[in-house]
Amino acid sequence: MVSPLLAKAASKGREIVNVTPERAGWTHVGFRAVRLAAGESETVNTGTRELCVVILTGTADVTIDGKTFSNLGTRNSVFEEVSPAAVYVPAGRTVSVRASRDSEVALCTAPGGSAAGAVRVLDPATMRRSVRGKGTNTRYVCDILPHDDPTAAHLLVVEVLTPASHSSSYPPHKHDIEQPPVETQLEETYYHRLNPPQGFAFQRVYTDDRSIDEACAVENHDVVIVPRGYHPVVAPHGYDLYYLNVMAGPNRFWVFKNDPAHEWMLAPV
Repeated sequence: MVSPLLAKAASKGREIVNVTPERAGWTHVGFRAVRLAAGESETVNTGTRELCVVILTGTADVTIDGKTFSNLGTRNSVFEEVSPAAVYVPAGRTVSVRASRDSEVALCTAPGGSAAGAVRVLDPATMRRSVRGKGTNTRYVCDILPHDDPTAAHLLVVEVLTPASHSSSYPPHKHDIEQPPVETQLEETYYHRLNPPQGFAFQRVYTDDRSIDEACAVENHDVVIVPRGYHPVVAPHGYDLYYLNVMAGPNRFWVFKNDPAHEWMLAPV
């Protein structure tokens, strides 16, 4: 039986996966991933929502209300240590993404708001890259649209590369209570990619009272929905793991709380 927190991907066709707020049973985060062959287009009306278009692989032209940003795209694989091309779009816009070569595109959405900025191309060269963890807890992070970037109203977008045999989002942490500066409430999706693509990884989502306690075996292109609770990930031997995180909540501020049972491992040696 497939977990209700796991959105399985389509192995073929334009639409890879689509998690709407209605599908997730929450308010803020929406996520779609699409495949576009060279020459194909995807058109989106943002309506009341803001949007971050992430060119995961390939190259595309992004047109917003008649203005075109050409040849966006920096890599052939999400496993390259290169930041992606991305465009932020506020609510009330019409967006067309046209692939100039075969592309994979993520469409990340959240409610718009008065705090949102203007249309902005997010320059890969200025995206903050960092290393988190130590030993087999090491992973590599690229902040595409972080909470300290004032561009968006609610939306946060980040991608992470986790080497084979490593843990990620670990020690387990959560962000489901709006209690800054201790913790903030953010819904989250994990869009998973595996290398080689026939691989799999594991993600657990659980709360302190175990009202949620789901363990998901994720395959290439699957999405895990995290409405609340801790959400660690493990990549098995032989398979590198990539994931794209989309987060949003009532306020655009990311503060997490570690599971106290596992926080001991962060103590200095």
